[in-house]
Amino acid sequence: MTKQHWPGAALLAPVPPVLVSCGTVGNPLCLTVAWTGILNTRPPRTYISVRPERHSYPVIKQSGEFVLNLPPASLARQVDFCGCRSGAKVDKFAHCHFTAEPTVHLAAPSIAQCPVSIECKVFQVVKLGSHDLFMADILGVSVDEKLLDPAGRLQLEKADLLAYAHGEYFALGPKVGSFGFSVRKKQKHTVAKTAAQKNTGSKYR
Repeated sequence: MTKQHWPGAALLAPVPPVLVSCGTVGNPLCLTVAWTGILNTRPPRTYISVRPERHSYPVIKQSGEFVLNLPPASLARQVDFCGCRSGAKVDKFAHCHFTAEPTVHLAAPSIAQCPVSIECKVFQVVKLGSHDLFMADILGVSVDEKLLDPAGRLQLEKADLLAYAHGEYFALGPKVGSFGFSVRKKQKHTVAKTAAQKNTGSKYR
């Protein structure tokens, strides 16, 4: 393939457009943030990068709390709205018909309409330039019981999560693999089944 070289830019995709909730259950605020991810596994840590001019910025900085709510694709319009409108001018929870739910570890609420909510406690703030980086410990995760199989395993693929890439929103597509599948040894029954299919001329479905 032939590539063009451009100056450095904030171009990394796809990323999760999360609904960040803060404040309290009685006075909830939310904003959409795409600059987020995982920092560490043990202890579990995450981050969000927020512009200081955002209405929720001083609330998050003062309280040291926020919740990452992972939205399904069906909430794409609400996610976009919460990224385009300021909480100083509109009550986003009311406009988007969101329900503020109490969390286990924080005063900050979660959003009931999101299937996964991640409770975060800030441990450090770093000024970077256009954004400030809020690094946080993940204190707890709440998941919709509909996403659990009979053994209690999380089936996140059923959440129909939203993705963001270069100014566009996308629903996650079909599964193409799982962690480690490229180096995983084939099971004996799989090899036997493949051999049988070759002999009969049938295709594995």
